[in-house]
Amino acid sequence: MAEIVVVYFSAYGHIAKMSEAVAQGVNDTEGCKAKVVRIPDFEDESLRVAYQRTQVSSTKINHFKLTKSKEDYERNEQEQESIPLVSMDDLRNADGVIWGFPTYLGSMPGQVKSFLDRAGQFCTTGELEGKPTALFTSAGSIHGGHEATLLSSLVPLLHLGMIFIGLPYTENPEYLTDKAIGGSSYGASTLAGPDGSRKPTEEELVMAARLGSRVAKVARSFEETGFIQSRNISEK
Repeated sequence: MAEIVVVYFSAYGHIAKMSEAVAQGVNDTEGCKAKVVRIPDFEDESLRVAYQRTQVSSTKINHFKLTKSKEDYERNEQEQESIPLVSMDDLRNADGVIWGFPTYLGSMPGQVKSFLDRAGQFCTTGELEGKPTALFTSAGSIHGGHEATLLSSLVPLLHLGMIFIGLPYTENPEYLTDKAIGGSSYGASTLAGPDGSRKPTEEELVMAARLGSRVAKVARSFEETGFIQSRNISEK
């Protein structure tokens, strides 16, 4: 049985919802199971998510009604309390890892970068080498940097020696559209909307599930062929 670990960070619930779809795609794949874990926010209050935002009055950008509140943030934290926190052993024991987090300034949040910095130990041990991996994210709008986040976040995964899995055109006709939805060749994504009130659509959730299934199938194939084990033996 191939175990795919879905690691996510979610401040307002959009990525948490997407992680459920990704995990479902894994679990619907024969011979595979998903383990969902989360990256916590910083303990230092000054470094946590900037949840108290006010509408900017400038006529140039006043269409951004940023109404996310501390209450929304705290409610989301409570809803995720049952999800275990990620550990290095989760990565070490996984047959594949799928990462999800929101777009912050066209890149991954600091919370995720901090965790990956600690996971840098695997660059020297090689324990993540050869494991399939993929990404999913969210952004405020279709031009909010979701594709830039997916592309830039690929870099540390390559340093860890992981094998990146994307979402090909032929399997995902949903993103070949003029509708304002997430999804790209680089990974699954959802649009939260300028005020954060938009929820993942059916199309976005379907693509997220396909991403989970795609990684699971590759991991299962590697397990059946002994790819990772034989690679490790040959390098010793």
